[in-house]
Amino acid sequence: MATVYAVLLTLHNINRWLVLVTGVWTLIRAVPGIRRRSPFTPADRRPLTAFTGTVHLQLILGLLLYAFLGMQGAPVFAGAPNAGFQWQHLGLGVLAAITATVGSALSRRTPTDQGKFRVATTWTAVTLLLVLLLIPWWRPLVRLFTV
Repeated sequence: MATVYAVLLTLHNINRWLVLVTGVWTLIRAVPGIRRRSPFTPADRRPLTAFTGTVHLQLILGLLLYAFLGMQGAPVFAGAPNAGFQWQHLGLGVLAAITATVGSALSRRTPTDQGKFRVATTWTAVTLLLVLLLIPWWRPLVRLFTV
């Protein structure tokens, strides 16, 4: 069972970096689009879709880890700076998935291209802020198949 935990934790760790990279990629595409007054193309939509997908995958991996640890009776976030960090981590993870989804959906529905860029920028920035708050920075930044 320790192998399953190590694999899930590794995937969760690797995907964390994908979330951050796709979030920055989305901002790199969206922020200049606000000023350029250019059309919102599929190339501009792609990073937002990738970002939303990686955030959702991160939530699923996190919930699997949480369920797995719960079934084992193991402590979640042993050594956390505060006792409530596991709930903060879980709550902010769900909230990040919601904000990423809202941003993606609203950017589709916004009628103007400038509005699409503005919505993508705003909601991606909010989601990235949440993600940065929920990362357990006291743990190793890269964790590959170790517990």
